[in-house]
Amino acid sequence: MSKLSEYESNSLEKLQKSIHDGKFSNAGLVQLIELAGGYLNLKTIPEYAKGNKMSYNGVKKFRRVITIFNIKFVIDNE
Repeated sequence: MSKLSEYESNSLEKLQKSIHDGKFSNAGLVQLIELAGGYLNLKTIPEYAKGNKMSYNGVKKFRRVITIFNIKFVIDNE
């Protein structure tokens, strides 16, 4: 992934502090993850392959794949 901007770094530091200080509930954190996943249009490789009529290997080779929590996802938000 590319380097984060100063704004992004500062925002993440503030978010981390808020989480550490207990200002977020588990439900709030789940909604944050869902919000980010929705924006990124995250899908697992098999889910993406099926939805776009591609092979698993075709997706792995030609799409932007990232690993989160040891699960490979495709980012398709462009």
